[in-house]
Order: sequence, then C-alpha cells, then structure tokens
Amino acid sequence: MAAARRLTVAQATIRFLAQQYVERDGREYPFFAGVLGIFGHGNVAGLGEALEREAMRTSGLPYRQARNEQAMVHVATGFAKRSDRLRTYACTTSIGPGATNLVTGAATATVNRLPVLLLPGDIFATRRPDPVLQQLERPESRDVSVNDSLRPVSRYWDRVNRPEQLPAALGEAMRVLTSAADTGAVTVCLPQDVQAEAFQPPAGFLERRVHVIPRVRPDATLLARAADLIARSDRPLLIAGGGALYSQASEALARFVEATRIPIAETQAGKGALRWDHAQVLGPIGSTGGLAANRAAREADLVLCVGTRLTDFTTASKTAFQDPAVGFVSINVAELDAHKLGALPLVADARVALEELGAALVERGYRVPDAYAARYAGWRAEWNAEVDRLCAPGDGALSQAEVIGLVNGAARPEDVVVCAAGSMPGDLMKLWRTPRAGGYHLEYGFSCMGYEIAGGLGVKLASPESEVYVLVGDGSYLMMSGELVTSLQEGVKLTVVLVDNHGFGSISGLAHGLGARNEFNRFRYRDGPTGQLRGEFLSLDYAANAASLGAHAIRARDRNELAAALREARDADRTTVVVVEVDPSVRPVPAYESWWDVPVAEVSESVTVRAAREAYERQRRRERSFP
Repeated sequence: MAAARRLTVAQATIRFLAQQYVERDGREYPFFAGVLGIFGHGNVAGLGEALEREAMRTSGLPYRQARNEQAMVHVATGFAKRSDRLRTYACTTSIGPGATNLVTGAATATVNRLPVLLLPGDIFATRRPDPVLQQLERPESRDVSVNDSLRPVSRYWDRVNRPEQLPAALGEAMRVLTSAADTGAVTVCLPQDVQAEAFQPPAGFLERRVHVIPRVRPDATLLARAADLIARSDRPLLIAGGGALYSQASEALARFVEATRIPIAETQAGKGALRWDHAQVLGPIGSTGGLAANRAAREADLVLCVGTRLTDFTTASKTAFQDPAVGFVSINVAELDAHKLGALPLVADARVALEELGAALVERGYRVPDAYAARYAGWRAEWNAEVDRLCAPGDGALSQAEVIGLVNGAARPEDVVVCAAGSMPGDLMKLWRTPRAGGYHLEYGFSCMGYEIAGGLGVKLASPESEVYVLVGDGSYLMMSGELVTSLQEGVKLTVVLVDNHGFGSISGLAHGLGARNEFNRFRYRDGPTGQLRGEFLSLDYAANAASLGAHAIRARDRNELAAALREARDADRTTVVVVEVDPSVRPVPAYESWWDVPVAEVSESVTVRAAREAYERQRRRERSFP
C-alpha cells in the first residue's frame, strides 16, 4: 500500500472524510454528505483552501454556506436524524465566536444521540502569535482555548497540535460518529497553523473505508427472562422511542404487536414508528401525552421500552406508571438507557431484539387478554375523537390546534413536519397524525429554540422528494431565521408555517399554570405609567421580513386563507413562509391525566403561587422511585 504524497493537515482531513462509508444490512452509504461552513482567519487558509482544492476532484465534498454557526450544526443534525444516523455533515468554523457558536448545536446533537462532526479552527499550536486575534487568555494556563467549551457537549473531543496526531484523532472521531450507542457531536479542533502545515499521511490513511453498523443481538439468557416476564403480564404496554426508527424497525414492530396485541405508546422521537391509525397505536405518552397512552401507562403491569431514553416528559416525571408491581424490560443499544427504571436490560438493536423477542413470545403462546385489548381499544377511540374535536373548524379566531390540523390535512404521506421548542411540540405530539415512519421530525431532547428552520433544511437535504413543513413560533423565528437564505441559495425549498402568538407562548402558559401573573413572556411595549411590559403588542411584520430575505411570503388571517396559502406554498418554486396569527386562549390543548415536575416557589406572597404550590405538593407525592 503506497503512502500518499505530502498534503496539508486540512487537505488530508477533507480527503479522509470523502473516503468514509457506512454499511448496514448490505447497503453502503457515503457517511459525509458535505461540509457546512463559515470562514474566518482560523480556517479560511486551511480548510477553506482544502475544500477549494478538493472541489476540483471527483472525490471532493460539496461545500454549503451557512449564516450562523449554531444553525449549521442544526442543519447537520436534522440531516443525520432524517438519515437514520447513517449519514451526516461536517461543520467548520473559525476560532473565537465562530467556535463558541457551535456549543448549543453540539449539545442538541449529543443530547439527541445524533452524529455531527465539528472542525473548529483553534489558536496557534506554536504560540508564535500570542495572543492571536479572538484568543481567550487565561492566567493559569496557556493550554486552553474557547474550544474547550465544546468538551462537555461532545461525545468525543480532541485537539490536533501536531500533524502526526491527525490519523488517530480522525480514527477516533469515526469510531464515535458511527457508533449506534455512543454517537453525538464529535469535535476535532484544528489550530490554524497546523491546518496549513504539510505532512506525509501514513499508508492507507486516505484509502476508502467502510464502517459496518452492526445489529447487536440480545443476550439469550436475558431474552428468555424478558419473554417470561412479558408472558406473565396481563396489561403490558410498549413504548416506542427514537431507536425504533433509527434501527428501521417499523416492520418488525408491526409484526410484534400484531402477534401479541400489546398496545404502543409513542415518545416525541418515536412518533410515527407505526401509522397513527394502526390498531395497536394509542398515541403519545407522558407530560405531552394523550388520554389513551397515559391511561394504559397508569394501569400497565409490564412496560416494554424500545429505543427510548425515558426522559421526564416520557415518564411524566416518574408519575406515569402507578401499578404497585409494574416491571420494565428495555431494548436499547445504549447500556445507559437500557438500565433505566431498574429495567431488565436487553442491550441490542431494536429490530433484531423485537424479532427474537416476538419469536420467543409466539413459542409461549402469548397474546394480550381479550378484556385488556377491548379496554385499550375504547381508550384509543376516545382519544381519536378528542383529536378530531380539537382540530375541527372553529367559529372565531384560529387556534394553534386548528392550524396543526390544517397543515396535517395539506401534507401528503411522503411529507415531513419539523418543529422543536415551545408549545407547538406538545400540541403536535398529541394532534399530528403520521402516516409513515420518518414523517414526524421533532427536536425535543434539547428543546432548542432556533432549530426549526435550520433542522428543516437538513431534513430536506436528506429527503429532497418530500415537502418539508417547518412549524415555528414567532419567538423561535426571531432567534434564528437566517437559514431561510441558505435554503434559497441552495434551491432547497421549505414551507415554513410561522405561528404568531405574540410572545414566548409556551413559557407564558407554563408560568401562568405555576401561579405567575406577569407579562415577562409576551411581546408587548413597555407601559409608561406602570414601567412593565403591559402595553400594546409589538408591531412585527414577519411576512415582510421573510420577503426581504427572498422567500415567498403569505399572510393568512383565517382558516380559508391558511388552506389556500398551503396550496399556494406547495406549488411555489422556492421557500415559502406562511404567517398565521393564533389566539392562545382559543381551544388550548390540555394536559391529559399527566404531570411535569416544575418546582413552584415554596414561600410566596402571591395567592395564586401558594395555590400552585399546594397542587405541586399533591402531584409530587405520586412520583415513584424504580430501583
């Protein structure tokens, strides 16, 4: 195997990335779809030059220009999620604020267990210019840069201070990025002088490499014990998490529940693992869950968790499961997650585990008792009627639920809805009816405001055949809308439905429920006499803003105009922003027999806060510990 000729560290990095492939079930995919970047003095002469040079080669990675460093990580994250973690983008920035802007995006990727490679520039390894522009100086050490802020939010972090370190650093990066259990944001810091330094890559370093994504099988002893536990249960419930989708286990899941009649509850990440109208799908569970799934959780004597992190929203802050003897079996590739709630852990790929567990239950002749099947079917019918009621046409101002219903009705089976933070994720989880796997894309592990448009761009890059509907609140839109420009530049069309409720509506509602009576979360002018934010609502023209960026913009003032706007958006030749105002007081979507632990002030002069504290204490007594 001949050694490659001398290359700069940056050139070798780009060539290495272009040669990385993954394989699962006999199919190969190029792991990196390209490089997203914003250039500054810390990377323009290194990675910038390398990308320019490699663009002239057939093996070069395409470069996509971003508007914000955080947003470009969201683009990569959305792409990786929609690609079932089999593909992603690399992201390059300069040093200083370009690098620190990556932190929120990195945390979003890592919390959601999604692979993204970050290549920030760094201060000089030689320390010749010291301090260099944008360098953070610390009196106790010269071996720290702002890139160290990425350590706690990265699954793997390294700094290449010598060219000879590059092969080991990138090899470890690929180990983590292609791991089903340990993936997340990976940061490889490249000092700006090292990027430009030449070295002789070792033999084989730049050769094509295929990383096999294994389907880990469950331990036979634990599988038999899990089957015995389930076979003894009368009221089992299966919780489908994101792992059911990432392992492409929808068909196996359908066969499993059809054979056993075990009902399914969905998490945010797992919603859509089966069609919404499948007979065993009860809908969403937990703090943002619905009637059917939450009732089934409360009465379950055995819970089978498939690919879920079991966050506090899913478990309703550990109040969802109230049967005194409830037990848990957990299928998860990550050992950390498989052991949660004291579960019997099946550390395995979701698809093969469901296949083998299903076969073991068939051998035992297990099916859910008829009485329980009839009971959860009744809950399911009641829940579907409630969704119909909330999304039905109203007489007055538009509600958020009605907007969701209209967008859902306009979407085709192959389309995707994207959202992240605010009140809309909870309403979408309850109300959106997903006809196929992958049609529901929510970032709710980190609940990151500003993810929506950038994440939607990543989804569209991964699924160009789909219409991508980005639902975003006015608060999130104001935080990060610049990737509208990137979508236009790249010719990647999005349909953005901007729901204007005049503020940070989710937290406003939460604060009110906790006894607060302030206007901290409404977009109002400051009132002169009171000195508080209690004046008129701000006059913000979101349609004009979107149009000024080049998007096709439409204002929709009622149900008929919104329906027409969605038809117009589908036929549009570029990214379209539909602005619709909603009234939060009209048909708000309630909580359904569930709770979320948000502590209320224990001492307060406010009557409403004291009342909220009393209610909080009552609910907190329902929290359980599962050893």
